[in-house]
Amino acid sequence: MGRIDSTIAVIRPVSENWSVTAQAHLDNLTKPPGSLGRLEEFARRIVAITENRSPVLNRKVVFTFAGDHGVVDEGVSAYPREVTSQMVFNFLSGGAGINVLARHAGAKVVVIDIGVDYDFAGTEGLMALKVVKGTKNFMVGPAMTRDEATRCIETGIELAGDYAKKDYKIFGTGDMGIGNTTPSSAIVSVITRKPVAEVTGKGTGISDESLARKIKVIEEGIRINQPDPKDAVDVLAKVGGAEIGGIAGLILGAAAHRIPVVVDGFISTAGALVAYRLCPTVSDYLFAAHNSVEQGHRTMLEAMGLSPILDLNLRLGEGTGAALAMTLIEAGLKIYKEMATFGEAGVTDEIVN
Repeated sequence: MGRIDSTIAVIRPVSENWSVTAQAHLDNLTKPPGSLGRLEEFARRIVAITENRSPVLNRKVVFTFAGDHGVVDEGVSAYPREVTSQMVFNFLSGGAGINVLARHAGAKVVVIDIGVDYDFAGTEGLMALKVVKGTKNFMVGPAMTRDEATRCIETGIELAGDYAKKDYKIFGTGDMGIGNTTPSSAIVSVITRKPVAEVTGKGTGISDESLARKIKVIEEGIRINQPDPKDAVDVLAKVGGAEIGGIAGLILGAAAHRIPVVVDGFISTAGALVAYRLCPTVSDYLFAAHNSVEQGHRTMLEAMGLSPILDLNLRLGEGTGAALAMTLIEAGLKIYKEMATFGEAGVTDEIVN
């Protein structure tokens, strides 16, 4: 049994009994039942995921996976490939959007080189887990071999295990990779069987003309490579990206360790969709951070039965939405743990007719 299969074998659904227990406590707090809306949902789910009556989220981490994409050669992005490595250095110096919002959320940022076409040569602070030096252009053949795609997923699984041992309580996913909305759109189109034009947007802000070219590139890449919609690893290998595979593996590993994962935007959700196709039970452990403006994001969320926490017109990636959503999940848990019950507050909990 391979690492992916052995990880999936230990993932089990979240217990409904724990959800019921958590909801009973929420309903006994000094408020009308359900009046704190989704904050109550967040608390209930954290209790059920962790199987802990008094869970803590004191150790939070956002993983930002970085990788390059050969399909950038087709003119699908507004930015050149070298921006990927430049942004990795920005992450490491603490100057990017994810750094600011992670500090706000009290979360650690871990930057992973899983597929950047650049030699970082022992750069301090960078987690060097490179599987490929950028994917190949899927317009001329598969983006990766099946073995490379598998190794990307396994890398994410191992990372989840390492941080579970370090006692981190909640994970966030993030990405960096110029051109990576293109493989993400390809993945959602293949797996959900939606037309490419319905699930492809402007990414970093390309022109209408470039968008039309991007759609044709994805359509042609799918035609050339014929990825199998029923085989998520095949889809990842043929039209995906290294960082997408790393995110998929992280989610599988987190679910195996009963750790909740806050999934960022479009690229992270493509990774989540790969993990979901490998093991649908992972959706029990996922929080959708936000509704990206990128076309196709809602399609993936609906396929996994996830409802976004925020809708702020975000489209940066990096894990920025995940960091923001963590603050609301933590707020819900604080309500659960710190708000007085009717009995504790001496407040009447019944309406007398």
